[in-house]
Amino acid sequence: MLVSLTVGKVDAGVAVLLTQDKRLIEFPSILLPSTITSGSIVDIEVKQNHEAEQKAQAAFAALQSRILNTYGINVPATPVLRLRNATQTSLVLEWDPIHLATTSLRSLSLYRNGSKAGNIPRPLETLSTKMSGLQIDTEYSFYLVLKTSGGVYTSNTLTVKTHTMNNLTGITVTPGILPPQLRESLEMAIERIGAKMNDTIRIDTTHFVCTEGRGREWERANEMNIPIVRPEWVEGCEREGKIIGVRGYYLDADPKQRQVGSNPSLAQARPSTTNAPQQSNIPQRPKDPTPKSPDRESRVSGEPGPEMLPTPPLGKDLPPTPADDNDDDGGEEEEEEEEGKGEPKDPQGPTTESKGKGKATDEEPADADEDEDEEEPPEPQHPSKPKDGNGAEMEDVAL
Repeated sequence: MLVSLTVGKVDAGVAVLLTQDKRLIEFPSILLPSTITSGSIVDIEVKQNHEAEQKAQAAFAALQSRILNTYGINVPATPVLRLRNATQTSLVLEWDPIHLATTSLRSLSLYRNGSKAGNIPRPLETLSTKMSGLQIDTEYSFYLVLKTSGGVYTSNTLTVKTHTMNNLTGITVTPGILPPQLRESLEMAIERIGAKMNDTIRIDTTHFVCTEGRGREWERANEMNIPIVRPEWVEGCEREGKIIGVRGYYLDADPKQRQVGSNPSLAQARPSTTNAPQQSNIPQRPKDPTPKSPDRESRVSGEPGPEMLPTPPLGKDLPPTPADDNDDDGGEEEEEEEEGKGEPKDPQGPTTESKGKGKATDEEPADADEDEDEEEPPEPQHPSKPKDGNGAEMEDVAL
């Protein structure tokens, strides 16, 4: 295509060209001949370069493929959370190595029951974590959140439950320095209770068992705050049927602190007939030699003592009371008896007689009151169940 243009103005670097329909075109003056001035007419031929277009399109497609393979296919991997070990109060969680592809790591966080438990330190190197201080026989849910420059990735939700006290499968023991026979018996005990044994200290090791406090594994157990106990602790767990405390089984602990086989809760939970005859051999507590006062021993309200007369049987006729005329004779006889008794005991004579008379006189009204109380009509045999005229109980008649 050939186009004729008129040069209107030439400046340093830019020339103004005019078309036949009076349109202005800015054109680089460096592409024009050096002899061109204002008013000159130039012919410019324009054509399409198909070969260059094909090369440009091929280069652009290759660039798009490289971007897709680099940033579109290789993406960060979503973490997969798993349970490694569980005990009564702790859980060990693990996951696969983190793949970030071309992104950069921001953080790796662990969530427990929907709340953030904390960030994982050194997430590119750490592949497990231990959660301690949990409740016994309780269900928990965990998941990981991976934050990168290319987005946020959430792992699967892991639901786990801590063990009960009688579940010993979560115990993981690492043996230390032990005699050969003791090590063999330890392995058999661990197999019987369903526990596990590792030769080296790991994150899921719960106890370190040895008889001597030395060695590389013993040092690592101290660094990781793993309980170091004697082999008798495993035997105690097997005998009790549940996990027991380790205080009495440390290397320097007093054996008297151990309570193997003497758990009082087990004795109450499963009573045996063989323990009944042994109760007779238990020494009884000696009785207090100091006699208690009648007020504390008696359940009768008031002031008990030998002066109280027994209650006559209910429903029986009382014997007739003596006549009032005989009361004076009985009083005189009692005065004579008191005088005869008082003479040998008290040498003062008249003073004793006067006292004896006064005492007899004081007791007379009391006897009279008791006689008057005994003359009252007898009460029915069962006060709570009154009888009708036919002698049947009212409660039976009502029924």
